[in-house]
Amino acid sequence: MVATGHTGRVAARAPHDPVDRSARRTGAERPGRQRHPGYARAGRGTGWHRADRRGVRRRLPGDRTPATGDGDVIRVVLVDDQALVRAGFRALLDAEPDMQVVGEAADGREAVDVVAAQQPDLVLMDIRMPHMDGIDATRYIAADPACACVRVVILTTFESDEYIVEGLRAGAAGFLVKDTDPVDLLRAVRVVTDGEALLSPSVTRRLIAEFITGAAPRADVPGLETLTDREREVMALVARGLSNDEIAEHLVVSPATARTHVSRSMVKLHARDRAQLVVFAYESGLVRPNPGPSSG
Repeated sequence: MVATGHTGRVAARAPHDPVDRSARRTGAERPGRQRHPGYARAGRGTGWHRADRRGVRRRLPGDRTPATGDGDVIRVVLVDDQALVRAGFRALLDAEPDMQVVGEAADGREAVDVVAAQQPDLVLMDIRMPHMDGIDATRYIAADPACACVRVVILTTFESDEYIVEGLRAGAAGFLVKDTDPVDLLRAVRVVTDGEALLSPSVTRRLIAEFITGAAPRADVPGLETLTDREREVMALVARGLSNDEIAEHLVVSPATARTHVSRSMVKLHARDRAQLVVFAYESGLVRPNPGPSSG
């Protein structure tokens, strides 16, 4: 068999030239696998998902991996009965390279269906809507095991909204005032998606006031007796509004250790997020409200 190059010369090659299959390249010599630049690694067990031109991975419905890793997109559902409000939030969020609005709803009933279908990371939920309000919708979403990774942030007109405590008990991860500065809103979306609670000082004061004026704390919060002394201490600090880094500094431990204590407390108490830990801490009497001016 012959092969002819561009010079016109003829090079002879023996037919069926054997190849030495034993001479395999080592890992160091083997070139790296090349992927199409339009694809990004989706994480262990989830395969390759199409990425956008900005190189950010678009998470698909049903992907239960939390959107906390580098290159992940935070998938958001907007719920408000005013289309103009939804359009404003969409324009703001979609302009961010790590955020994507994947669904909208005009009332609570529609929100439950959209969230179940899209499995977002975060829901921005209005309170006062027709058919079903945001509190009931939050309660339905929080009770759905398929939505265990979904975080709901309730949108309020005033920080003194009467539904704040009820929303926390329903499973909300925090609250935002609708006229929040755009920079603060974007920061809040990332904070909640990363597992932190979103409770402003005024919201915390209202939560404390609710337990000051309300009934005596319950002592029957399921799982409370299983907490270690350190976990109780950490839970109390969470209820005081400290972040993981602040807890770590207070206890002189690493941030990773603080996160571990918070996570274990949430698992033992079946709490969806830090906001519910705060509610449980006050309901159980683990943290006693201080009615003086230093509270909050």
